[in-house]
Amino acid sequence: MKLSSCIEWQFSEAGEGLPDRIRAAKAAGLDLVEFHLWRDKDVEGIASALAETASKLTGFCVDPRRSIVDPAEHDEMLSAVADTLAVAQKLGSPPLIIASGFRVDGMSEEEHRANAVSVLTRAAALAEEAGVTLVLEPLNTELFATMYLVSTKLALDIIEEVGSPRLKLIYDVYHSRVMGEDMREVLEGRMHLVEHVQVAGWPGRNEPATGELDYAEVMRTLRELGYTGPIGLEYFPTMDSARSIAAAAETLGG
Repeated sequence: MKLSSCIEWQFSEAGEGLPDRIRAAKAAGLDLVEFHLWRDKDVEGIASALAETASKLTGFCVDPRRSIVDPAEHDEMLSAVADTLAVAQKLGSPPLIIASGFRVDGMSEEEHRANAVSVLTRAAALAEEAGVTLVLEPLNTELFATMYLVSTKLALDIIEEVGSPRLKLIYDVYHSRVMGEDMREVLEGRMHLVEHVQVAGWPGRNEPATGELDYAEVMRTLRELGYTGPIGLEYFPTMDSARSIAAAAETLGG
């Protein structure tokens, strides 16, 4: 099992800059990292730190975030995808995360979905040309009350409808649990569409051992469903990051 540190929230002891956090993650035994938005980051420094440490990115976000369901934002969304694809190619071409944006007042469910499929089809074509995978991320209504995509099943349905090998799912165990989903039920038979999995304790979004989620069962289910990719540690540490990562690894069986 390969673990990926969310250096947006972890290894803050190394300073504000992500290059130093990459080095700290490597010193703690991790060679996979991920973060959120890129426009406020030192992209050249990140590239240098990745090369220096032989580390790899497992993902970062399309920036700026724009709606996939509001046609008024589609041109900006596609421009953000194009810009982020260019940056991704400087950073090892990792998967790029897309959030859905918020529901549009007065728009039907059919229109929301059709708009999402339309713009994601165009975005996936850009990703195919660049050789980079886009990953669609369902969030939760506790975090964002009017977020459109808060259902793993709906996200997978949209991905299947787009039908591109360069559009897949990022499955966040925490968000899924907030929404009351049964992991096996929503992922069974569709794990080939999952590019990346993220974990955190629930409630609280701290280390996997915190809260009420049984991560021995979570990891067993992921294995039984056929997931063999990295596990993203997207949580807020409650202790020194190196100790926190070690505790997470023990909980997850790594």
